[in-house]
Amino acid sequence: MEIKILEERANPLLHRHEYRFEVTHPTAATPKRDEVRTELAKLVRSPKERVIVERMHARFGTAVSRGDANVYETVDALTKITREHILVRHGLKEKATKAPPTEAAPTPPAPAAAAEATPPKKE
Repeated sequence: MEIKILEERANPLLHRHEYRFEVTHPTAATPKRDEVRTELAKLVRSPKERVIVERMHARFGTAVSRGDANVYETVDALTKITREHILVRHGLKEKATKAPPTEAAPTPPAPAAAAEATPPKKE
């Protein structure tokens, strides 16, 4: 697996560097996201926990994949800015599960005594 950086941009507003990369994998299947993160971290000299692979697509019929990655200045900036499903994908956050619906207690029927208190009218 060989990674080549095609484009690099600094984004000081979001405290990150954005990369467009290309991975060639002639003898193997499309590499896993975690493997690409590890290799990108080595290439840009940054800790792996601050590298996020936003997207990665294999080109049909070739052994080349292209993608986008962000390298954040701090882990705090990463957790504030990155979308939740991307963090779940990278194993940095647990998937939020919906709580099972709680059963509401049935309301007791209205007392019939109030209806019996008024006598029916006779004509």
